Amino acid sequence: MKSAGRIFARSSFFLAGVLVFASAVSAGAEPLTLRRAVQLALTHSTAMAQASADQQRVFASYQEARNQYVPQVVAGAGIGDSWGYPLSLEGSAPSLFNVSAQSAVLNPALRDYVHAARTEYDATREANKDRRSQVIQDTVLTYLELVKWEKLTAHLRETQGDAVKMEQIVMQRVQEGVDSAQAGTQARLATARAHLRVTQAEGAADVLRGSLSQLTGIPTSSIETAPDSVPALPETDAADDLAAKTIQTNPAVLFAQEHAIAQGFRARAEHRALWPSLDFATQYAVLAKFNNWTQFFPTKAFERNNATVGVVIRFPFLNFSQRAHAQAADADAIHATKEVENTKNQVSQEVLKLQRSVEQLKAAQDVSQLEYELAQSNVNAVEIRMNSGSAGIHDEADARTDLAEKFGSLEDAKFQLQRARIGLLRATGDLESWTEK
Repeated sequence: MKSAGRIFARSSFFLAGVLVFASAVSAGAEPLTLRRAVQLALTHSTAMAQASADQQRVFASYQEARNQYVPQVVAGAGIGDSWGYPLSLEGSAPSLFNVSAQSAVLNPALRDYVHAARTEYDATREANKDRRSQVIQDTVLTYLELVKWEKLTAHLRETQGDAVKMEQIVMQRVQEGVDSAQAGTQARLATARAHLRVTQAEGAADVLRGSLSQLTGIPTSSIETAPDSVPALPETDAADDLAAKTIQTNPAVLFAQEHAIAQGFRARAEHRALWPSLDFATQYAVLAKFNNWTQFFPTKAFERNNATVGVVIRFPFLNFSQRAHAQAADADAIHATKEVENTKNQVSQEVLKLQRSVEQLKAAQDVSQLEYELAQSNVNAVEIRMNSGSAGIHDEADARTDLAEKFGSLEDAKFQLQRARIGLLRATGDLESWTEK
């Protein structure tokens, strides 16, 4: 019995310690700030991992082209028996051991190919900046929309509580014969509508919480937003020429420009493939005596160790296939150049639309704010009238329902304005610096 009691006591102490530790961890858990969410998304994002892999692949292509100037050394052997004169094995004389090396020395086409690969690598870095901005924008919008729905859910729950209380009062009045049965049905309908709005808001918040979990890698149950961590969005002036600034810094435009330059280098390389080129080449081989060399060469003239060092000069003066290939490369370069203009026009038009959209949404938010204030004043006026006996319960219910709708419209207007401003920040390249404030 004493041992059982000791075991029970130890188990109790252990359980108490676990509960205390769990409570401490729970209490010490910090809310997820916007800045932290963006940092986690950039680390956890599959899009950024793919972008890094693409950049690594393009850099490897650049190294592949550049390293053709470095001698490529191959060692091996060509061992075999011979009947008659020893013929070559895969282009080399039969040998016990051989080493060959070759590299480009003067190759105008290769030089332009290297420039094209390097420029394409720079273009890929600009494309990755655009992908990075997209990840940040998705994270910020998901976070802000979740904050909106959490705030709206809390307000809708209060409205639902008021609707339940109002339903109880109306049902009591119906039982007393003061109100009709239709009034009771209307009260239940108001409660059902309030419950529907709460359910919709909770569902939207759960979906957004799941999306934020996928972006950041944080479990859904651990996500707790911090609305105060959202920096104030900068004001913009409709008169500012943001399009001109954006064209100079937008990653999509910079990518198109670098890609066009790379295509120009490729086209020039295809033309210069018809120019003369000079390569370094060398070979060393140890020949075997059993390959009949001594039958065709005098004993003193036969040398087992043989080496050749020199250059290979090529003059590709007649190659119609390469000329056609160069013409196709010229067409690709022209297409890429025109794509730069097209991208600039698209970005400029997008920035202008976002600027005008921000102004329109600011006006829409002002309208929603005034409508909400008017609905709040109407609720206060109805309460005063109820105290004086000139308004009934139904008037108050209608006023509060209208107030809840106007509150939801105001929150939607605020979020739409935030979305437009976030899009404008991304277009101008200021989004990441804004999240770090």
